[in-house]
Amino acid sequence: MASRYRHPVILNPKTRNRRWKRLGRFLLAVLLLGIGVAAYANLAPSWVARGRLYDDPAKVPLTRVALVFGTTDRVEGGENRYFRYRIDATEQLWKAGRIQVVIVSGDNSTKYYNEPAKMRQALIERGIPADRIVSDFAGLRTLDSVVRAKEVFGLDSVVFVSQQFQNERALYLARANGLDACGFNARDVTSRMGLKTRVREIGARVLMWLDVHVLGTRPQYLGERITLPE
Repeated sequence: MASRYRHPVILNPKTRNRRWKRLGRFLLAVLLLGIGVAAYANLAPSWVARGRLYDDPAKVPLTRVALVFGTTDRVEGGENRYFRYRIDATEQLWKAGRIQVVIVSGDNSTKYYNEPAKMRQALIERGIPADRIVSDFAGLRTLDSVVRAKEVFGLDSVVFVSQQFQNERALYLARANGLDACGFNARDVTSRMGLKTRVREIGARVLMWLDVHVLGTRPQYLGERITLPE
């Protein structure tokens, strides 16, 4: 009668080495693919944005609507210069006569946090009429703001207002969603906070690429069409 116990299978050392080599080659290929995707995702927005970014408000094409990307006005107990510089840039565009309507798009996920309201108030204090400012309270991410500009606010063209790194990413998203756009660069932040933001931007661009080409991500909220002032 055959034994109910089996002898352990002893792999030939050469077979075991071949398996480890195949696994190593597979892991290396995955690593290289990941690095390649990350590199491409971080470079592609800069390529798309060539010739569509401006630092001089007088050179920005006449565009009816500007979309200002939201951020908080305070950070770590002090002023958030990203916020102030975006308000500065929007004021420059308005005074240069390049825009007629401003959408302030940001996060209002809780009653204690309202980026559009803060931006709207700051712009009114700079002299932009309240009836020319429209709040988008569902701009939870850059992708949400861009897609909502087209599908909720009915825009065919728009000028983005933010720092260059976000404008580049927004222009990539705009092209992927059939929205004609350019960007006006607000002054950048070069302090320790600016360095941290740049590091986070690496991951944000990889997620951007995945959202467009793999995940097909849509805004968290859309809703009915919103009419802008004429």
